[in-house]
Parts: sequence; C-alpha cells; structure tokens
Amino acid sequence: MKDLSKIVKAYDVRGVVPDELDAAVARAVGAAFIRLTGAERIVTAHDMRESSPALAEAFIEGATGQGADVVRSGLGSTDLLYFASGQHGVPGAMFTASHNPARYNGIKLCRAGAAPVGQDSGLREIRDMIEAGIPPYQGRPGTVTDQDVLVQYARYLRGLVDLTGIRPLRVVVDAGNGMAGHTVPAVLGSARLPALPLDIVPLYFELDGTFPNHEANPLNPDNLRDVQRVVVETGADIGLAFDGDADRCFVVDEKGDPVPPSAVTALVAVRELTRNPGGTVIHNLITSRAVPEIVREHGGVPVRTRVGHSFIKERMAATGAIFGGEHSAHYYFRDFWRADTGMLAAMHMLAALGGQPRTLSELTAEFSRYAASGEINSTVADQAERTRVVEQAFAGRAAAVDHLDGLTIELPDQSWFNLRPSNTEPLLRLNVEAADEPTMAALRDEVLALVRG
Repeated sequence: MKDLSKIVKAYDVRGVVPDELDAAVARAVGAAFIRLTGAERIVTAHDMRESSPALAEAFIEGATGQGADVVRSGLGSTDLLYFASGQHGVPGAMFTASHNPARYNGIKLCRAGAAPVGQDSGLREIRDMIEAGIPPYQGRPGTVTDQDVLVQYARYLRGLVDLTGIRPLRVVVDAGNGMAGHTVPAVLGSARLPALPLDIVPLYFELDGTFPNHEANPLNPDNLRDVQRVVVETGADIGLAFDGDADRCFVVDEKGDPVPPSAVTALVAVRELTRNPGGTVIHNLITSRAVPEIVREHGGVPVRTRVGHSFIKERMAATGAIFGGEHSAHYYFRDFWRADTGMLAAMHMLAALGGQPRTLSELTAEFSRYAASGEINSTVADQAERTRVVEQAFAGRAAAVDHLDGLTIELPDQSWFNLRPSNTEPLLRLNVEAADEPTMAALRDEVLALVRG
C-alpha cells in the first residue's frame, strides 16, 4: 500500500497517479468509507481525467465489497456530486484533482446531504483503518446502478435562480477542458432544457484531462488571459472561467478585467439577503472588509471564519447562514446543502447583470471599495519564527491583532493584513488591503521585507 500520509490532505485524498494514488488505494478508501459512514447506499461521480474512471471503479469495488449499494453518476462536476448526495440523502465520492495538473487525481468525500469529510471529520479515521487493515465483509456484496443526474442538477439550479426574464447577454465561458464543458451546456445552454436569453461563446469545452490549452486553475492570472481577450474581442457582457472540477467560478467584466471574488461575494450576499432579510452571511478572514460592511448595510449579519471549506460549512450549519464566500471563488449556499457551487454563483451574477441596464463593471463598482494585494506566497525556513518577527515589528502600531487563522493585524487607518502558514508547504501566505493602491503597496512591501528578511 502507498504512503497514505502523503496523499490524505486536509480536505480530500490527492496525489500523483499511479505513484501515490492507484486502484488499490481507491479500493481501500471505498471500503473504509463504508465502514466510516455505515452507509447502505452511496453515490459517485468522476471528472474527465484519464485515470478517473478506473479509480472510481476501484472505489466502487471497495464499497460494494462492504455491502453498500452504489449509484454511479458517471461524468460530473464536484457540485453535481454534492447535488446527488443532497437529493438522494446519501454519502458521496467525487474523483477529481480539481485544478491540479494532469498527472494528479484525488477523491473528495462527503456524508449524506453533502456534509464535508475532512481531516478532522473522517479522513484521518479512513487512513487509520486502511493502515490497520480493513476486515473483510461477510455479507452479500452491494449492487451498482447507473443514473445520469445532469438534467436534475440543471433543473434544480434553474429553480434557484430564474434567468428566463433577463435581458439578452453574451457570455464567454472558459471551461479549461474541464467539467464545465459538460455542465454549462446543460445548465446555461439548451442541450437538456429550454434555451435561456444567453449567447454562450464557448472556450475549451472539449473534455480533456491533459489540459492542452492551459491549466484549469483560474486563480492563476495567466489562465484568465484567453477569456479576457475573447470577452473584449466579441463585445461580450461577461466572462466566466471555471476550474477543472467546476466547483469554482471566476468572473470577468466587459472590459476584460477580473471581478474580485470578494465583490462577487458581496453582490450575491445582497441578492440572498433580499430573499432572506436579516440572514447570516459567512466570509473568511481574508475577504475584503467591504463584504461585512455591505452585509450590515443590507440588514444582514456577517460572520468571519477561517479559510477553508470545512470551516465555512461548519459555521454555516451552526449559524443557519444563507450564504458564504471565500477569496478563492468558492461560494456556498444554504439552498444547495451548504455546499460550494461555482455554477450557482455564476447564475446569480448573470441574473444581477441581466436584471438591470448597466455594464458589469458599473454594477460591481459599488462592491469593490478597497485596494487588495491578492495572495502572495513566500517560501520560508521557519513559518512560526517569521510570523513572530512580523508581529513584533507591528506591536506598537497595531490597532487590533488576532490569531484566528495565522496572524491578522489591523492598523489605525483600517489597513490590514493577514499572514498565515500553508498546511502542506513551507510557505507563508500574505493578503493585504488598504484604502488605496499606494497605501496597500507600501504595507505589502513592508511586510514582505520582514517575511523574507
């Protein structure tokens, strides 16, 4: 058996195929998952990577070998798997490495109703079970049933956001050869349901796990260049770029400029608060401070949390939150089992844009109030020591300091920065925000000089 400590991550199982992750590991994870959940039935889906079908089948063998029935959904996005888990009320397994390069693959697990399974909510137990040896099951093996849920998924999303009455929009969509090439035609196009007033300009819709055009990681600005260019060339109203498993969506305005995920969070929050007055909205601690400001201005209750989907989902469950957003373009909806779905966020943006006459840049300007650095990574020998150096340097100047997730320091002029360690690499991640670009740049450079000392 492979070294599981290398591939059991904070939120999923992920590694290089077949060196770190192979059929034997997937089979064992499938068996252990049934032992963990006690499930009589589960649902699976997989992305377009060459290794995904075989890993999914091995996992299914492990699950049925422990007596569980499996609903096999075949090709799907991660949020389609969450939909299937929510609709069926059963645990689920998605086979994808999201935005990682072609040689990687992984397994995202959830309990019934799309509840997350992370390091502290089941993954560690799965690893321990496999390492100890999973006892053979003495009963009858489970069965496998094929069920395509794409139309159900598309119909459900359309029921949450009505796009039928918006003004016509031209929409450039970069699927990055990932799963949005499968789901966008069903949800936003006319492949499975009646046409919407959307003229979709497709980029890289061919499913290809080798990612021949660019990495399916829109968080990297290099991977947005094609959608930015085509939006301008075609006179489109909006551009959408999805990651490999299509659970994240990045937005580009009619000028070709990226819309910050914090602005998307604020805009969607306002829409959800209109439907749910006084509702709670979750935001992680490195989203713009415009988000809690705007939530309060519209009568909502902002709740700040650590970075990471398990923390967001836990706080959503504890507070009954209607919506949650992260700087990384993960968007979570109470009406989608508190799971993240880039497609639903995209539909909210289309509805907001198409429901009024202004351009997207004009619409989103009110939601982008501050200058932000974006996330800057620095390789360091000792994360804790460099963080202490920074905290000491600002000790006499800070208006507020907290350690919810790394180090956050707020200054008297309301500028702030967060410095947090990576869980998997020798990196410190810096995010800075200030009232204007020069103030932000000066603070960013000062902190980086201390970090990289």
